[in-house]
Amino acid sequence: MLVEINGQEYKDDLGKTFDVDFFYEALKDKQMPTTSQINVGRYLEFFEPYAQKGIPVIYLSFSSGLSGSYNSALQAVAVLKEDYPQAEVAVVDTLAASLGQGLLVLGAKKQQATGKSFTEVIAWVEEQKMLLQSWVTVDDLKHLERGGRISKSEAALGGLLKVKPIIHVDKNGKLQNVDKVRGRNKSLQKIVDETLAHLTSRQEQIVYIAYSGDVAAAETVLAAITAEVDIEDVACLPLGPTISAHTGLGCVAIFTFGKNRNEEVS
Repeated sequence: MLVEINGQEYKDDLGKTFDVDFFYEALKDKQMPTTSQINVGRYLEFFEPYAQKGIPVIYLSFSSGLSGSYNSALQAVAVLKEDYPQAEVAVVDTLAASLGQGLLVLGAKKQQATGKSFTEVIAWVEEQKMLLQSWVTVDDLKHLERGGRISKSEAALGGLLKVKPIIHVDKNGKLQNVDKVRGRNKSLQKIVDETLAHLTSRQEQIVYIAYSGDVAAAETVLAAITAEVDIEDVACLPLGPTISAHTGLGCVAIFTFGKNRNEEVS
């Protein structure tokens, strides 16, 4: 996606050319970056070389509940097939973001490596995405205010009282404010508690943690989880600019597989 800072657009390309340090400095300076969804033209540019070579593509999209990029990808595939009717391009709505989306990508790659077919890999993703649990807290309420998730008065009062929201990605891939606690330490413990409560097993778990500028908080969360869960795979990585533009500094998110989101009460 494109990230705009002070009227200048930058491409969020997972750090290949994007200066992440510059971006975080902008956040520290209280700047408010904005993002724009991927348009149909950019998707066409991406998909067409694969269609020309007859290479099948499974594109795992950013949640449709958080961006219109998924619909742009579908439109691009429809246009693409006018010129390449035999093209195998599938767009899957992950209903996830950040390392949650990454967990599905890595899992799909492993399925492919075991010899699963195009349709079998898609079926695996469709099943597993509903088992993905994402629990988030933020430290800077101004970004939630700007995004319309809380009112200006709630942001002001919450800042004074040091209230921290607890956010969950629901079955529709949307962010839901499910709770709020006072104090940073309590908010970090709360997302740990919610993650543990939504596991179906504490054995051989995959746990990914993402953070925006506060690695110490992420390491605190990681230590709390690993004390309770047998870990198969773990990662603790910085959030990308696209997500951090909406969360501000201090966001910490935990991603695991657990209870089915379809069974949750909205």
